[in-house]
Amino acid sequence: MLKTLYATVRHGTIEISEQVELPEGTRVLVTVLPENETSFWSYASQDSLDRVWDNSEDNIYAELLKE
Repeated sequence: MLKTLYATVRHGTIEISEQVELPEGTRVLVTVLPENETSFWSYASQDSLDRVWDNSEDNIYAELLKE
């Protein structure tokens, strides 16, 4: 399962912004967002997700599941 977590670097350590349990040895991928681009990428990502999940084309599947 992929999950996006927001974090901040403080004194050379990555601090996750929310409480989450990660087993010891969990591999993570860190993407550094330049300060002046953070809001752009956040909005761009949300827009992409909205287009995938919030569209009328998927309504046909909901209708088929009712049958």
